[in-house]
Amino acid sequence: MTVHPITIAGEPVLHRRALPVAAFDGALRTLIADMFETMDVANGVGLAAPQIGVGLRVFVYGMENDDDVAPRGVLVNPTIVTSKIPGSDPDPEDEAEGCLSVPGESFPLKRADWARVSGFDGDGVPVEFEATGWFARCMQHEYDHLDGKLFVDRLNNRQGRKAGKAMKNNGWGIPGLTWMPGVDPDPFGH
Repeated sequence: MTVHPITIAGEPVLHRRALPVAAFDGALRTLIADMFETMDVANGVGLAAPQIGVGLRVFVYGMENDDDVAPRGVLVNPTIVTSKIPGSDPDPEDEAEGCLSVPGESFPLKRADWARVSGFDGDGVPVEFEATGWFARCMQHEYDHLDGKLFVDRLNNRQGRKAGKAMKNNGWGIPGLTWMPGVDPDPFGH
């Protein structure tokens, strides 16, 4: 297993729709193992293939949940259906979201409280489950990566301005920027 550098906002692969996985083979299983290793070393709860520079529709997660879903898993070529997102402003305490590709930053974001997720595991076996609460948030966040969206792209105007300022101050928004889990300091202080 290999730990990969994590791409930072501005890298083109993060801003385009990832391609479907065509073959459930050894190369895919190696990618998935590397993604789990990278996520674990980065102290993340999820990681999408575009975050390590691979434009494929794959994400892994590692998150305890109350939904009778395994706390670690992979979704290949997933689809997601969500409940309606509440209309009020996000709570800065309870709805702050971060991302390994926006290292060290977090901003409040409204997400749906429920999601139905389906796709395949790394061997091509169909997977389907429902997710609620923070687990649903994680599923939506990782799925967004596969469609070329970062969580900062979904922020309301006020929070979006704050995120834009933070990204500018960090020198992000240009291709070629990465950070290396296990080598560079943990941007979230874990």
